Amino acid sequence: MRLFHNREQLWAQQRQRAQKFCRVYSHEPNKQNLNQLKGLFKHCGEKVFIDPGFHCDYGSFISVGDRSYFNIDVVCLDGGDLTIGDDCLIGPRVQLITVGHALNAEQRLSKENLVADVTIGNNVWIGAGAIILPGVTIGDHAIIGAGSVVTRDVASNSRVAGNPARSIS
Repeated sequence: MRLFHNREQLWAQQRQRAQKFCRVYSHEPNKQNLNQLKGLFKHCGEKVFIDPGFHCDYGSFISVGDRSYFNIDVVCLDGGDLTIGDDCLIGPRVQLITVGHALNAEQRLSKENLVADVTIGNNVWIGAGAIILPGVTIGDHAIIGAGSVVTRDVASNSRVAGNPARSIS
């Protein structure tokens, strides 16, 4: 993880723009508004669909592969890079989080935050309400159970569930 100082001030305009596009798409979920929203992303592949209620901080740190799907009310706190592979299924109310507050009390008082990139492989299914915490990498073909809190990397072809998420058969 790395620290950053007052990044919010530097990116305030981009954040406001992202919030506006998210809000407009949620109120009028049409193709034009969806394309505007996807236009915020660092990269957005072909045939990506995002249901209304999507929220991101900036958008410019998000890369999404082809044919991925975001169900309703997905939240992406993208102060760090958020990379999502091809053919991913992101369930309703999933939270993909790349930022957090400093653990040191003095750093929190000076509003320092932590940022750690999140990487999600290809053909990953993340169940409803799951939370992916900063610094996590999820391998190809993994399944994350609904309501799980993923605090550590998840190997390819594995299934995890729970809080904290652990391997299941």
